[in-house]
Amino acid sequence: MKLLNEHSYDPIPIYRVIDNNGEVIERTEEPRIDNETLLNMYKTMVQLNQMDKILYESQRQGRISFYMTNYGEEGIHVGSAAALLPQDMVFAQYRELGVLLYRGMTVTEIINQCYGNHEDPGKGRQMPVHYGSKQRNIATLSSPLATQMPQAVGAAYAFKRAPNNERCVICYFGDGAASEGDAHAAFNFAATLQCPIILFCRNNGYAISTPTSEQYRGDGIAARGPALGLHTIRVDGTDALAVYRAVERAREIAIQNKPVLIEAMSYRVGHHSTSDDSSAYRPVEEIQKWTQEENPVQKLKLYIEGKGLWNSDTEKQFAKEARDIVLRTMQQAEKKKKPHWKEMLEDVYYDMPPHLQKQMNQMEKHLKKYKEHYPLDQFQSE
Repeated sequence: MKLLNEHSYDPIPIYRVIDNNGEVIERTEEPRIDNETLLNMYKTMVQLNQMDKILYESQRQGRISFYMTNYGEEGIHVGSAAALLPQDMVFAQYRELGVLLYRGMTVTEIINQCYGNHEDPGKGRQMPVHYGSKQRNIATLSSPLATQMPQAVGAAYAFKRAPNNERCVICYFGDGAASEGDAHAAFNFAATLQCPIILFCRNNGYAISTPTSEQYRGDGIAARGPALGLHTIRVDGTDALAVYRAVERAREIAIQNKPVLIEAMSYRVGHHSTSDDSSAYRPVEEIQKWTQEENPVQKLKLYIEGKGLWNSDTEKQFAKEARDIVLRTMQQAEKKKKPHWKEMLEDVYYDMPPHLQKQMNQMEKHLKKYKEHYPLDQFQSE
């Protein structure tokens, strides 16, 4: 008789392509990425950093209600997004803004959503950072953890049933979300139904204040893959090239109706959100170590500098351009009017039911009677 535990197997290794100095570790593993794509990947990182810095400060100034930064996970974003095709469907959690930028969402679209003005596709109904883009195949984000996972598997199953399918789904989730029941359901459905999906875990070390040491036992999230019948790889999430290679290969497998689980090891450098103070549960030295030694932006920068594609002058120029467009767009966004108040009662039913119609009539009479107490001039009129 032999009982097995988490120490009965060797841990799944972490796949890497470049080291901390941007040098390729094994030349045969270097991905074939053209120079334009490499530059686009790095520029997306820089633009993302500028947005995070300015929008975080914007929340602190009371100009928006909430924000979540992406520091430390930029390599995951651009590496995975670059390896996908435009027709592939993205189900994100909430810390994948770089994926959206790379897929073509504009700074204007993103900031309009954060400010909830009338140009926000969600019409101001969602809190900031809950983006979505139908034309770019990005499902709208929602706050509850892991709800997107079984939905993503369902979308992948629909693709599988379509004739001559060449599309796959990628579903991002965190190490904390992997503890939800929806995660297990998604893994099992993906495997048993053989769906064309990449289940991408961003293991950044913390689920808000809960470290992974308290989140799970055993060999992380990746170890669940083989047990459930999923092709699996663990990758260095701070290495954009390794992420690219992993997702590129995962996509090749997924479109053959063989689901893939990727666990990307990284570190959440920033606070969980503007509602969090991470200094209460982790030492500053830990953050500094990851920022200095495992910085995904610095790694890719050194790599493209080594190829002669980038230098300090282009860095200064592009960083300024990236900062300026965010500041300019933010100033424009906060001047735009909010959606008409009726929008909060519309778009749920094709024909508005009587109880909602009653509420709208009551609100209309209320505003007409007490209009001097409401800033109606800041909202769109009919």
